[in-house]
Amino acid sequence: MQRAISKSKTAAVLPEPVAVAWPVGAPNQPASGAPRPFLKWAGGKGQLLGELRHLFPRTFGTYFEPFLGGGAVYFDLRPRKAFLNDINAALMGSYLNVKRRPDAVIERLRLLQDEYLGAPEPARAEMFYRVRDEYNGLPDHTPQKTACLIFLNKTCYNGMYRESSTGQFNVPFGRYRNPRILDEENLRGASALLAGAELSSTPFEEAVRDAGKNDFVYFDPPYHPLSETSSFTSYHARDFAEADQIRLRDVFADLDRRGCLVMLSNSYTEFTRNLYEGFHQHTVLANRAINCKATGRGKIKELVVTNYRP
Repeated sequence: MQRAISKSKTAAVLPEPVAVAWPVGAPNQPASGAPRPFLKWAGGKGQLLGELRHLFPRTFGTYFEPFLGGGAVYFDLRPRKAFLNDINAALMGSYLNVKRRPDAVIERLRLLQDEYLGAPEPARAEMFYRVRDEYNGLPDHTPQKTACLIFLNKTCYNGMYRESSTGQFNVPFGRYRNPRILDEENLRGASALLAGAELSSTPFEEAVRDAGKNDFVYFDPPYHPLSETSSFTSYHARDFAEADQIRLRDVFADLDRRGCLVMLSNSYTEFTRNLYEGFHQHTVLANRAINCKATGRGKIKELVVTNYRP
């Protein structure tokens, strides 16, 4: 399963983060009422948090996540200070707007929800494709585009995010009967948590440039394919090739030399195991989530690499 990736665009960098009242470190259980990811993202780690929590460092300084996606690990850790990044500029624009302009996002999303839930299915499908066209034409960092992204994420097929070779979101209508499109309480909670985060949309090397001793860096990149035919790489026009995986390993090793606490998720293949030889390697079991055939679903081994002993 692979993470959505995108063409590099101008970074959306916010001012110096402000501390918020969530604990640093990895809680054993999620806090009741704590904010959750507001987007479903391919390769998201929500299903694996029970296993991953045992591998997180118990204490750390600043948190860095260069391939943010849906942010399941970030929302689980709830660090006071974080640097969050994804090369997908529209995705990072959504975090930027939820942080800084939640009222505008909520207002637009409420209108979309009311129209959608009040319409019969044929009209719902027409509305979906109209909003999809609108989304593809909007600038990345507008609250309107963020609201459209959340709407599409809740109503498209399987909650997928996929882009064409020209960078257009192209997932079809999902035909859900009563989706929860607007969760105002969760969006406001996410906005409060994101007050402690600096956001950017840059290559992963740049996203960890300021990471130092005892900072925690979690990499969840597009996965190396299990076979030549198993790769699902159309989340965006740009693939994440083996050369990129090697560059990422080199950054992992550099962060290790700098005294950072580093953790990485990837597919369980001979290539990835050899790539991270010499580091601590762990195995977790994940559900195969994106496959149109029932026979292709089920448990699959994934690799987790750390430069520390949990």
